[in-house]
Order: sequence, then C-alpha cells, then structure tokens
Amino acid sequence: MLLDYEMLRLICWGVLGLFVIGFVLSSGIEIGVSLLLPFLHASEAQRTGLVARLAPTSAGNQVWLLVTIGVLFAGWPTVYAATFASFQPLLLLMVLSLFVRPLGWYFRASVTREDSLKKWDKALFISGLLPAALLGVMAGNLLKGVPFHLASDMHIAFLGSFSGLFSPFASLVGATCVALLAVHGAIYLQTHSQDELYQRSKALVMSSGLAFLVLFALAGGWITHLEGYHVSTEIMPNGVSNPLTKFVKRGDGLWLDNYEHEPALWALPALAFVCGIAALVLSRLDRAYWALLASAVMVVMVILTMGVSLFPFLAPSNISLNSSLTIWDASASLTTLSALLCLTGVMLPLMAIATRGLYKMLP
Repeated sequence: MLLDYEMLRLICWGVLGLFVIGFVLSSGIEIGVSLLLPFLHASEAQRTGLVARLAPTSAGNQVWLLVTIGVLFAGWPTVYAATFASFQPLLLLMVLSLFVRPLGWYFRASVTREDSLKKWDKALFISGLLPAALLGVMAGNLLKGVPFHLASDMHIAFLGSFSGLFSPFASLVGATCVALLAVHGAIYLQTHSQDELYQRSKALVMSSGLAFLVLFALAGGWITHLEGYHVSTEIMPNGVSNPLTKFVKRGDGLWLDNYEHEPALWALPALAFVCGIAALVLSRLDRAYWALLASAVMVVMVILTMGVSLFPFLAPSNISLNSSLTIWDASASLTTLSALLCLTGVMLPLMAIATRGLYKMLP
C-alpha cells in the first residue's frame, strides 16, 4: 500500500461515509414507506402489492447496516466503543426495529385475518418511525456533543442519561430525519403506484417535502448558534492514535469553521435545498422517476453536510472536551486501515450493484 497514514485515514473516513449513504438510500425507501403506511389509506390489494415489492429487498438492505458497523469497528474502534456506550439504548431500539421490519413484511404476506393484518401494519409503522427518528436523534447528539469521558487507560464512561439524549436540538434533527425519509419513501411509492394510491403518494410527497425543507432550515439556523468544537492544538494526521494528546475548545458557531475555510462546501446544504425543491416540483409535474433521483441526491447532500460539518470529529464529547474523538487520533493501525480499504474496495461496488439490480428486477 503506497498511501501514507494520513491519506489512509481520510480515504477510510470517506469509505465509511459511502456505506452510510448506501444504508440510508437502500433502507431509507423501506423506512419511508413503512412510516407512511397509516396515511396511505390503501386497499388490501394495494398493501399486498407493496409487500410483494419490498419484502425481497428488506433483509438484503440490512447488510448495509451490518457492514457500516463493521467498518466503524475496524477503522475507528474507540469511536465504535464510545458511540455504543453512549447510545446503547437508542441503538438497541433502532436495531430491533430495523430487524423486525423484514419479518413484518414476510409475516404480513402470510396472514389473512384482518386483525392480524392491522397488527402487522402497526408493527411496520413503528419499525419505520423508530429508526428514522433515532438516527436523527443520534446525529443531533453528535453535533451537540456526547457526554462521555475517556480515561488515561482508554476506559470509556458515559456520564449522561437516556432522557438527556432527547434534547430540543436532537429532537429537531430527529424530526428532520423522519421528514427526509418520508419524502424519499413517498416518491418511491409514486413511481410504483397508480390511480388513488398514486394521488395519495403525490400528496404525501408535498406535505413531507415541505416539512423537511422547513425543519432542515430550522436545524441549519440553530447550528449557527450551537456550540461547536475545534482542535486548538496542532493536528498530527500521521501521528499515533491517542485522543488524549490534543486540546479541544468549544464555542458558538464553530461547526461552520470548515465552511469558512472552504466556501465551496456551502454547495452541499444548498444542493440539499435545491434538490428538495426539485423533487417536489417534479413530483407535482408527474415526473416521478426524476423526482426520485432528485430525492436520492437530496439524501446524499444531507449526509455529506453532516459529515463535513463534523470533520475531523467523529464523536465530540461535551463533558470532557479533550476526550473528543477525531478521524486522526482514534483510528486503527496503518496495517488495519490498509486491509480495510482493500476489503471495502471490493465489497462496496458489489453491494451497490447487487442492491441496484435487486430493485431493478422487481416489478
């Protein structure tokens, strides 16, 4: 491997982001459709058609989540440990709901009693709402800072509480994530439905899309006054992985530092807005396929906005600032990152092709 430690850390961070994007784009459709089920007022025949379309993709989409967790564990084990220690109850609820959904699609297809069908519809709704909301809540907590402390022996202590994870800002980001995946799922429904279901999906695109644009703007405005984090000592991109060798300061608006140093990065949140508006317009004009493409780009831009805003932090601590974890000082060894890059270089395109092929094969 000809890449140095700094470049390996940066590229592997990008690869982690690509797996996050792959997970959200693939599972986001299912999540969006699931949380919209109570609002579709679809007939049983229409619901059966949705089950037949989404059930074959559901289990496969979970592979993106498993591989994303594996990449985080292999590339940044300290970040993996800190986030799992801090978000354990949230992650447990999210993972359980994510893995209930494939079962829900399959079991719903095998029952005929009306009361059982209603129960599975409720289970699918919860399995869509919970992951969407909790993913946003965790993202909001990362921006706000996670209350953990890293001792000199690398022992991680979570000093917060479960209720503390649901701060007003984190809850706002959670609602934004719900609206984002709802519009993504609604546009997917519009591309694969007809008659009354098509019109209801189209109406849901407009309502959820407008909600997303408003909530995303509110979250962006809040971030300009939210306390951000900045490494105040010299960063050693090729240095050893020891998070406790740096000093971190916190202050209002520091999450905008990267945008001030690289103004071109403002294109990311701007494109999220532009693509969101384009998706609504294209949906309104009955160009559902192009609306879905615009929605996919919108989702990608939102994730990239989150990533570059946090950079180089992966898990900032608001209790022990110097315990904050960055891509430079919390990574695995040079050998491990080299092996990870080789492995994911093969897995990522194969998974993307397989996912695309699976969705394309379905009627």
